[in-house]
Formats: sequence, C-alpha cells, structure tokens
Amino acid sequence: MKNIILIGMPATGKSTVGVILAKLLGYDFLDTDILISLEQKRTLSQIIAEAGYDRFIEIEGNIGKNIKHERTVIATGGSMVFSEDAMKNLSESGVVVWLDTPVSELEKRLTGSLADRGVATPAEMTFSEIYEMRAPLYQKYADIHILCSGATENVVTDLKDKLLREKLI
Repeated sequence: MKNIILIGMPATGKSTVGVILAKLLGYDFLDTDILISLEQKRTLSQIIAEAGYDRFIEIEGNIGKNIKHERTVIATGGSMVFSEDAMKNLSESGVVVWLDTPVSELEKRLTGSLADRGVATPAEMTFSEIYEMRAPLYQKYADIHILCSGATENVVTDLKDKLLREKLI
C-alpha cells in the first residue's frame, strides 16, 4: 500500500495534517524530524548549531533515503527536498503532497528564531528567501499541490478527497 509523503515549509502543518490524515485513513504516521532527533540524540536546533547546515542536510537526506514503510503518512522536514536520493526513495514509495501555505501566514505561525525551531538555512536568509529557494523543489517532487490557507480540518478533508478521487491511495 502506498505511503503519503508530506513536503513543505516549516509551520505549514505537515505533522498536524499528517497525524489527522493517518488516523482517518488507518495509516501509520512518521515524522522525519523526530527520527533525526532520535538517531542523533539531539534536537534539530542542537544538530544545526553543533554540526552545521551542510551536515544537517546530509543527516536528513540519509534518514529520507532509508525509510522503508508502507501505509504510512510521512511528514518530512522542510529541507528534505535538498536530497535527491531521499526524494527518489520517498517518491517511489507513494504519493508526494506539497502542503503550501502563504509565507505571510507561516511567519505569523513561527515564534522565535528559525534556528531555535530547527529550520536548516544557509547563512542569514529571510523566511521569504528560504521559501523562494525551496518552492521550485517542492513543485518538482510534488504529485499533488494543496494550498493550506484554511483550517486544518479543511486541508485534511481536501487532501483526503483528492487522494481518493484521483485513486492515488
């Protein structure tokens, strides 16, 4: 049975939508950020601070390329799309969904610094610049693009309906 892989920016709701969608469909749920923290025995922000951006991207990619699950909703870290091997593995295991929220809404949801939240960014980039850098990759890998400007329940319903209607699961 196919997986559902959620990609998108930090704070777009991948984990929240993923948990609810998994429950509705009777799927398992997996959050790659949690896998990274467990494997590294540190928080994402600690990994980025101690190992650096490039090493974090490498660690995240290694996690993604080694996921071997079925019937699982997988919430990826926002920078997973930088690993071609990881995205190839994930894409082959199911349908990739880009949860896309307007940057202005994401900025309202984010509290504290991006580093404190464990957001991997090269140098000092604004959130808008990060979005502009990642959006083409999200678009490249996505089988489905869902705009997430409404309530979580509506996003989940829209996504579930689209997956079933298009016979993607």
